[in-house]
Amino acid sequence: MQPSGRGYDHGVSTFSPDGRLYQVEYARESVKRGTTTVGLKFRDGVVLIVDKRISSKLVIIDSIEKMYQIDNHVGFTTSGLVADARQLVDRARVQCQVNRMTYGDAIPVTTLVKKMCDYMQSFTQYGGARPFGTALLIAGVDADGVHLFETDPSGAYQSYHAGAIGRGRSTVIDHFESKWKENMTQNAAIKMGLEALRDSIEEDLNHDAVEIAVVDGNGYTKLDKEATLSHLTKLN
Repeated sequence: MQPSGRGYDHGVSTFSPDGRLYQVEYARESVKRGTTTVGLKFRDGVVLIVDKRISSKLVIIDSIEKMYQIDNHVGFTTSGLVADARQLVDRARVQCQVNRMTYGDAIPVTTLVKKMCDYMQSFTQYGGARPFGTALLIAGVDADGVHLFETDPSGAYQSYHAGAIGRGRSTVIDHFESKWKENMTQNAAIKMGLEALRDSIEEDLNHDAVEIAVVDGNGYTKLDKEATLSHLTKLN
């Protein structure tokens, strides 16, 4: 049986006759199989919510990382290959510290996003490497305002009022398109994000597997288990 790429998927830098890079598309499939992550802006910042899918009751939930603090004002969540995401997270943290040491100030969120996507794009252009099989939701607050970006394994990025990555993305986006509105409070944004996440998995959320982070004028804050449980209880 001939592979779907018809030989054009052997190299990452080989275009098919219809202008496709199959290795990049395969990387996107890895993202689509990952856990669903949502992010949405509210009045003063951005809310990030992730559901860490637990495959076995023997797994220690705290050992699974899907949400990362990059700098005081920036947070990432990921979907796809976790090991690939760790490499991007480490590089982003270094970029933040280099900017702070060079210019004496925190890196603008848009600048960080561009640097990360330039790095991801380079892995689609040269042989001997493969694209990163992960996507990022990047939330941050700086002098230019509140930001929420979604990246793609190709190195493309877009800014959103509310977005999602992972297997339940289409369901979450449909939910946000019908219900998201500007100037929501933080609690209203968290509730909407949890509702969208619950709809995407079509079952009740695992209270132990949900993590919530807020990025606002006070910086990056990851809610503790008690605060997260309080929001989940109100949802039910």
